[in-house]
Parts: sequence; C-alpha cells; structure tokens
Amino acid sequence: MLAHTTVSILAIAAHRDDVELTCGGTLIKAAKLGQRTAILDLTQGETGTRGSAALRGAEADKAAELLGVSARETLGLPDAGIENTPATREALARVIRRFAPRVVIAPALEGRHPDHRITAQLVRDACFVAGLAKVAPEVPKHRTHKIVHTLAYRQDFVRPTFVVDISDEFEQKMNAVRCYASQFDGATQAGEVYPTGEPLYDVITHYAATYGSLIRTRYGEPFFTTEMMRVDDLGALEVSTF
Repeated sequence: MLAHTTVSILAIAAHRDDVELTCGGTLIKAAKLGQRTAILDLTQGETGTRGSAALRGAEADKAAELLGVSARETLGLPDAGIENTPATREALARVIRRFAPRVVIAPALEGRHPDHRITAQLVRDACFVAGLAKVAPEVPKHRTHKIVHTLAYRQDFVRPTFVVDISDEFEQKMNAVRCYASQFDGATQAGEVYPTGEPLYDVITHYAATYGSLIRTRYGEPFFTTEMMRVDDLGALEVSTF
C-alpha cells in the first residue's frame, strides 16, 4: 500500500504487528473521525521466531484494512539490526516528508527489544532531519507538529501523558491483532507484552482495560509526550476526580 497523498497521522514502528498492539484502536478512531492515517513498518520481521517475512506481510495487509489506514509501507531496515545513523535518518526522513504528517506515533522511549527503543530515537531524529532543507534537498522539507510515544505494556510504569478511549474501537483493534495468527495464535507473550500464564489475546485485553480505567472508560491506549500538554478551557476537562 503506497501513499500518494499526505496524512494527518503516521504511525512508525519497528515490526509488523507493533502498531496493532500499541495504537491500533487509536488509528481506527482517527479514521472514523475522518483523518487520513498511515503506517510505516521499519522492518519485514524476517528474524522473528514464528512465521516468515512473506506471511507477516500478508497478515499486515489484512490488518491495515481493519485499521482503516490510507497506506502501509515497509522501509526495509534489517530486523533485529535497526541502527540510528545518518543514512537511516535520511531514509526515514524522506518517507516522513512524503507523508507530511501533522502527528507521528513512535514506540516507547524504553523497551526490552533493542529495535523498539532504537526506533523511538530514530523517529525523533528523523523527524528533525526531515525539517532540514539541506538534507536530501530534492525532497521538500517537512516539520512534524507532534511526536507521541506509545506506552502500552511498559513494566516501569511511566505515567501516561494522556490515554485515548478505544472502548468502541476495541473489538476492531483485536480483529486486527488476530490477523497475525502466525505470531499470536497459541502465544502467551509477544514483543513488550510479558506473559501472565494467560493467552496473549487475554493479556492484551487486561492491559487495555487497565488503561481505560485510568480515564473511567472500558478500554484505552496510553501515550507519552516529552513536552507538557496545553489546556485552554479548564471547565471542559474530562475524567472525574471522584
């Protein structure tokens, strides 16, 4: 799925299935609100223990349809070998310029998988480079307005900056997650999702319910920003204290 127009939100992740696990509901909600969204997977997931790159590609295409994204692409960096270098920053910056997103969703800044935490900083650096006119000058520069980091499944309990209510989108999110049968069927853990002895799909549900409870809803997806969020109307604040 190649992009021919700009998007409002670009979700960038290391592996096919990362987006579905961490912010799939948020992308579904954005699409329902009329926003154009896209996904960029940095690798094909070729070193994964289960399945194959080709199979994961087919699964990713099915999941993308359920997420309602306008485009999904793969950058082709090596799985389990992503590096933050001038070359990878430029390659990613070129894609960011083409999509010209207002918001970029990146992985958490920390994580047990090296690809995840390296991708988080690579995304931040590439977004900066995308705004430099003298880097790849043949491609018009673009400065993203906002970078947000997913926080789902973290074990160090960083407090989210905000949580998106995905109660109405949760079942569709789970259908997208289930597209990755080669990765998740019969599994009890995946990526940053630590095992509890239950099926992976149940663990995902429990986490989403926990995040939802933080904003008094059934299901939620948490995000973190490095900068403070702004509020103009104090009287319109949501989530009751009592």
